[in-house]
Amino acid sequence: MRKKQMKTIALAAGRGILLAAFCLAFTVVILPGGGDTLPVDAQAVLSSEALSAATSELPEIGEKLIPLGKTTGIKLFSKGTMVVGFSDLESCGHSPAKTGGLQVGDVLLQLNGKEIQGNEGMTSMLSALENENAVFTVLRDEREFQIPVKAVYDPSLECWRIGAWIRDSVAGIGTVTFVDPETGVFGALGHGICDADTGKLVTFGTGSVMPSSVASVQKSKSGTPGQLCGQFDLVHDQGWLVENDATGIYGVLTRPEFYAGEQALEVAEREDLKEGPATILSCVAGDEAQQYDVQIVKVYREGGGRDLLLEVTDPDLLAVTGGIVQGMSGSPIIQDGKLVGAVTHVLVNDPTRGYGIFIENMLEAAG
Repeated sequence: MRKKQMKTIALAAGRGILLAAFCLAFTVVILPGGGDTLPVDAQAVLSSEALSAATSELPEIGEKLIPLGKTTGIKLFSKGTMVVGFSDLESCGHSPAKTGGLQVGDVLLQLNGKEIQGNEGMTSMLSALENENAVFTVLRDEREFQIPVKAVYDPSLECWRIGAWIRDSVAGIGTVTFVDPETGVFGALGHGICDADTGKLVTFGTGSVMPSSVASVQKSKSGTPGQLCGQFDLVHDQGWLVENDATGIYGVLTRPEFYAGEQALEVAEREDLKEGPATILSCVAGDEAQQYDVQIVKVYREGGGRDLLLEVTDPDLLAVTGGIVQGMSGSPIIQDGKLVGAVTHVLVNDPTRGYGIFIENMLEAAG
């Protein structure tokens, strides 16, 4: 029914510092309710499984899914490396990358016809240049084309430079919305992972998820969205990522104990949803999700991702978080015993309210 070709998993250790970046760029009144990142200052340490290559097809997603609501650590490596800023070089007084036509948000896929393997690969390739000619294959607005840049040699560093800041990976904590108990296929966040500086969706290369826990909560208040503060295990993976989509991130959980014993529910169609009482599953302490009361204030049948307007009514959750906080994105929404959607955003001026996405939209993206 819902199938997706799994991309080849070929992660390599040491691809660069993992950077906090699951932020989305919205207006001053709306921020992503999840995500939802926690700063990380550590090299990626990947499991032996992650260092091997595997190609397979995602299984069909079943008719009943487990609404999970637990947090997970997320590592995501981009395809190529993304330009996130420019820097004028002392030797020439300008940024060759910017002068040559590169733009913030460009994904650099190749240099002089050879694939760029992350930040370290980019640095090595620039160091190996024989002259100033650096022709980049660039992905911009879903189009690929070539841009020539005249690199500048820096004798003090003994390498060629182009005056661009680049990023190839992000890491943080997010909430798992659902998992298929038969196959381990999962979806999380309810929105895509975007670069913190550019606000653009990170072009997916490879990634994995890891065990995590919530240590504390910065409470939301009007004008200031709060966030979950926690930690995750960089060493032990508990599943693969295969896609970073505007509706969420998707992959396969490889450790069934993460969701063992949890009840699977039927999935609601958008026509089933109605205004009125509902519940969400969220983890705001430790590593276990709890159920909290919310009200579906309005249903937008053609919401484009902001499909439900929610209001947190549970006094226990309000006491701990003040409403919706960053890190809760992906919290499953349940109504009348069915999985109906996921929390995605918080209204900054009223953090007791936020938006959600139809579960149908996530499942369509998953396969």
